[in-house]
Amino acid sequence: MENTIAEEKMILIPKDKDRKKGGLRTMPFIIVNEAFERVASYGLMPNMIFYLMNNYRLEAANGSTILFLWSAMSNGLSNFGAFLSDSFMGRYLVISLGSFCSLLGMILLWLTAMIPQLQPPPCDRFTETCSSATAGQMAILFFSFGLISIGAGCIRPCSNAFGADQLDNEENPNNESVLQSFFNWYYAATGLSTIIAFTVIVYIQDNLGWKVGFAVPAILMFLSALTFLVGSSQYIKVKASSSLFTGFVQVVVAAFRNRKLNLSHGSIEQHYHSDDSEFQVPTDNLRYTSVNTMMTRSFASMLDYPNHLSLTFLSTLCRCLNRTCIIIDPDRDVNLDGSASNPWRLCTVDQVESLKALLRVIPIWTTGIMMHINLNQNSFATLQANTMDRNILNFELPAGSLNVFLVLTLTIWLTFYDRILLPLLARFTGRPRGGLSPKVRIGIGLLVPVAARAMSAVVETIRRKTAIEEGLEDEPDGVVNVSSVAFATNNPAWIG
Repeated sequence: MENTIAEEKMILIPKDKDRKKGGLRTMPFIIVNEAFERVASYGLMPNMIFYLMNNYRLEAANGSTILFLWSAMSNGLSNFGAFLSDSFMGRYLVISLGSFCSLLGMILLWLTAMIPQLQPPPCDRFTETCSSATAGQMAILFFSFGLISIGAGCIRPCSNAFGADQLDNEENPNNESVLQSFFNWYYAATGLSTIIAFTVIVYIQDNLGWKVGFAVPAILMFLSALTFLVGSSQYIKVKASSSLFTGFVQVVVAAFRNRKLNLSHGSIEQHYHSDDSEFQVPTDNLRYTSVNTMMTRSFASMLDYPNHLSLTFLSTLCRCLNRTCIIIDPDRDVNLDGSASNPWRLCTVDQVESLKALLRVIPIWTTGIMMHINLNQNSFATLQANTMDRNILNFELPAGSLNVFLVLTLTIWLTFYDRILLPLLARFTGRPRGGLSPKVRIGIGLLVPVAARAMSAVVETIRRKTAIEEGLEDEPDGVVNVSSVAFATNNPAWIG
């Protein structure tokens, strides 16, 4: 009985793929949906600080905090969108929901610019007194932000995978090259859409006002949703099965329930696994490669215990997780079809090892938190650039468009790094990838933002000194004779 159970694969909801659907003909609908969504949503961010300060009377610090939280919520909801698509609705419905939410949010944001009652009244010309926004006005604004974040959280994590669903055909000998071609076009389109958002949309907002500047993203989002829905009949719609996040929670719950279970080094049949599992039995530690060994030691070094006690703790943690995939009573724990009778008490070896893989990357992941906090202070950079000279060949570059240097410099740097620098290092060192381990490359990437923040401090010091010398210290809208473009193009943050 145990042999049969161990060899049977855990049943998931099958992927219903009709080969009469999908294929390259669906790619324009998916790529256009993602590209237009990025143009619409990214185009709102750079100048939004001016909208909050000038139209809603918010201080720069408060406005920057709101935009930072808005960006964080948009990125954080990607986890929710992925969970929703994997466990309940499937990618097609989640992308459709996200497109509708983004469209509704952008229409609502456009209405705040169109309807005077949704903003504070203009300042009194004679008394120069200005009214603050009411709670209702701020609630409508925040609601529009929330809808846009929900839309981004639903579209972005699913769009790429949904496109892969249309092309993933194991019977096609060119399957891998077709997928690679799709990913190349997909990322090229998203990169181009980001550049358009930081240039064209920002320029429209600066020169045609907020009514037109918010209407254009709303129109683009409408076209994005419409394009995606037009191709509905051609899509392969993979059904929802089980979410990786659900599996993580099930392992944690099962580990707690089985915490008093004694482990023994028995046969393979004692462990619940699928027949195509990479692991027949769970591993006894959090390391099995050199990279993961480095991660494990990083994890241990973050604890307040001596190193050997830290590694002992990690080993104990692994043994605790391993209890979740032990079959105690086959008749009770496993159904006739091979599925677990209670997935919150019995998990597969793959589920356990997936959670361990997540634990391995947590130490490295946490090192990037402060870096991303520093690099997401875009509102201050936009305000700073707004008071500096932005002329290029008699054309004044919008303050919000300086973010385009990030995309351009990143593209140039990655090309130079991958095609020129690494081959040269490999030639001199005789090692692949130039002898630079992931640990070294991550460390360099973490040091560069330190230089970026130092550069920002130098720029602000020069700007303030020049403003005082030119008598502009009491004129917040004054433009000092310092080139913001020169500093932007030499900012090391762009290659961090």
